Amino acid sequence: MKKILKLLFAAMFALAACAPAMPASIVGEWTLESYGDPSNPTLAAPDIDATVVFDVDRLSGNVGCNQFNGGYMLDGDRISFDPLASTKMACMGAAGDQEAAVLRAFAGAATFSLNDAALTITSEDGASVVVFTRK
Repeated sequence: MKKILKLLFAAMFALAACAPAMPASIVGEWTLESYGDPSNPTLAAPDIDATVVFDVDRLSGNVGCNQFNGGYMLDGDRISFDPLASTKMACMGAAGDQEAAVLRAFAGAATFSLNDAALTITSEDGASVVVFTRK
């Protein structure tokens, strides 16, 4: 009986080692690192707490002046965003530029990649990118 249990455990561990790795999840809290032109991104404004929280199918955050939230859906390396609800405070200067760029990236469909602790979202046309690190 002991021998059978040992063989059973050995088989379970062998099968677990052969199973494909679960893809990393975007669920969690993220800090904005950069945004804009993929070949020359703008660093996030250092004096603004630019944070986005992804739940299972919703996101919320503040990346400049206004709070926002809405839904999103993943399909492979594609992410599509529902229209976002947002407060409407005037947002000028670097904070306004940063907020506008990120919210543009969160409009409609985009692609995303997740490696280590970095989440990169690229606009559908490839002209704009936002990069976050896990908080």
